[in-house]
Amino acid sequence: MIKPHCKLSFVRLPDIPLDEIVAHMSAHRIAEHMPLLTPQWDRRTAAEFVTAKEACWLRDGLGHWAILCNDVYAGWGGFQKEGDEWDFGLVLKPDYFGLGSRIAKHALEFARADETIPFVTLLVPLSRRNLGGLRRLGATLIGEVEYESILFLKYRIGTQ
Repeated sequence: MIKPHCKLSFVRLPDIPLDEIVAHMSAHRIAEHMPLLTPQWDRRTAAEFVTAKEACWLRDGLGHWAILCNDVYAGWGGFQKEGDEWDFGLVLKPDYFGLGSRIAKHALEFARADETIPFVTLLVPLSRRNLGGLRRLGATLIGEVEYESILFLKYRIGTQ
C-alpha cells in the first residue's frame, strides 16, 4: 500500500534496472488496462522500450520518465509526440495506482512550461471505469478513436 507521504521524483528510464521494468510490465493488473501491451516482456523487450522512449527526448525535447515514490520505482509516464499532438501516458505499478492524479499534475507542469504545447491528449482504454481523476485534471472527452485496431477514449487537457 502507498505511504501517505510519498516524495515524488522523475528520473530517466535508463536509471531503472531492466529487470524491474520487466516485472512491472509483466504484471497481470497492468495488462488488464493496456490492450496494446505485448506479452512476454523480457530484458530485450525492456531495453528496446527504454531506447524508444529515450529517442523521444532526443527528437522532441520531452519524453517519458521513470517515476519514483520515496526513491522506489513506482512506474513510468510522460509525453510522446503523435503527429501534431502531444500524448500523455502513465503506467504505474498496482501498489501506486492511487498516485495517478498527483503524478499527472506534476508532469503537466512540464507541458505548461512549454509554449509550443497548447494541450495534451490521453488515450484511455475502454476497460478503465474510474475516470474521476481525469475530470479533476480538467480533461475533456473528445470521443472514441481507434489505434492499432483497438478502441480508446481520447481526452484533451489544455495547458495554456
